[in-house]
Amino acid sequence: MRIASNNKTIAKNTVFLYFRMLFTMLVSLYTSRVVLQVLGVDDYGIYQTVGGLVAMLSFLNGALSTGSSRFLTFELGRNDSDKLRKTFSTTLLMHMILALFLALIAETVGLWFIYNKLVIAPERMSAAIFAYHLSILTALVTITQVPYTASIISHERMGIYAYMSIVEVSLKLGIVYLLTVTSWDKLQMYAVLLCLVQISIALFYRCYCVRNFSETCFRWRMDRSIAKKVLSYSGWNLWANTSIALNQQGTIVLINMFFSPAVVAARAVANQVNMAANQFVQNFRTAANPQIVKRYASGDLEGSKKLLLESTKYSYYLMLLLSLPICLVAQPLLELWLHEVPEYTAIFLQLAIATSLFQVFDTSFYTALYAKGQIRENALISPTLGFLAFPVVYIMFRYGCSPISLAWVMLILYALLGLIVKPLLLIRIVGYTWEDIFTVFRPCSKVTFFSIPIPYVLYLVRDRLFTNEWLAFGE
Repeated sequence: MRIASNNKTIAKNTVFLYFRMLFTMLVSLYTSRVVLQVLGVDDYGIYQTVGGLVAMLSFLNGALSTGSSRFLTFELGRNDSDKLRKTFSTTLLMHMILALFLALIAETVGLWFIYNKLVIAPERMSAAIFAYHLSILTALVTITQVPYTASIISHERMGIYAYMSIVEVSLKLGIVYLLTVTSWDKLQMYAVLLCLVQISIALFYRCYCVRNFSETCFRWRMDRSIAKKVLSYSGWNLWANTSIALNQQGTIVLINMFFSPAVVAARAVANQVNMAANQFVQNFRTAANPQIVKRYASGDLEGSKKLLLESTKYSYYLMLLLSLPICLVAQPLLELWLHEVPEYTAIFLQLAIATSLFQVFDTSFYTALYAKGQIRENALISPTLGFLAFPVVYIMFRYGCSPISLAWVMLILYALLGLIVKPLLLIRIVGYTWEDIFTVFRPCSKVTFFSIPIPYVLYLVRDRLFTNEWLAFGE
């Protein structure tokens, strides 16, 4: 009965998250199109670059966030309310300290980097610096918000999470309108409005948590034993999150150093479409992951394994369902959305979508290591491969390679991580077998093999099947 109840919880939370996703995806794609048109390709690329620099400097937050979320979920699964309260206050204090450290680095080293290394037109430098300062403030709010968001997810209150996400994208829709009617510098106005939206959403989440979860009543007291455990756990994630920051935000900065802001905009637009597609998988995983951890914490190891393997398989099917049509009609899809598509956007998108298929295995299998709390080997091997990718991209750019080489390097990296590295770690650390792994790989391979031919043939003969230019997706 308990397993059936938990499965109903997963299904209910998945519905909430998918409703949120459908609305947010549609609004986000519309607002991105208008923002790109209003700001222009260069200013849009500038904002993505300075925002990417701040996000890259925030790599410590990713490591600490994983530890905070894991320990909050774990203590909730153990029903230890006193330990849960101490864990929340300790993690929030740690995030506050991290936010102050980020502000110091960003306002010194970060500013020097912008002035001396980035490719920004002199007449747009003051606007870029203004947007950079606002991006730092937004990052500080986001960092200190992590324990509250982790509490909502740990309690599986996906309904409020979904509703507030809808409010957030609605506010961003209002930003689009204000950008079209204001006479102030568009880039600066965009940075101000985005910052205000993030602060407003964070304040609501905090009020909600304090009113509904007793452990979120913050106390200025840090439990050293809990802090030590969280830091020890997060320390192994630090290497991983540094690698992720370099390969996501760091590569955006690299593109700006060697190419124009327009190429940055192309990469950013492709990433946005890819992120929208990935939301289908991420929402399903967000609903399933707490149950995987809780079952493991309660001693139901077989139930945790079964849920992880099944959820991984269905996550891949969801991603494949979106990947095929997006890859086949990337260019006309982008033209239909943006009208004027920055150069390289379509090929960036196609390779990013293909990479996401391998990322499904990488991120899904990691949940088993996360649940057990033994992430040392993964934190050494996976990020090391990621670190190798960054200098490879830098050298390729330095010797005149196309910006598309970045996307190919990322594709190879995640294929290695998802198909080889993570399965080996599950077998060695968590006690899985190759037969367990192949219960996922075999059906996924079969579905992929039989899914590709028909859509591809239909794409090749599309001009004979359709005469309307909108339906034909003509080139």
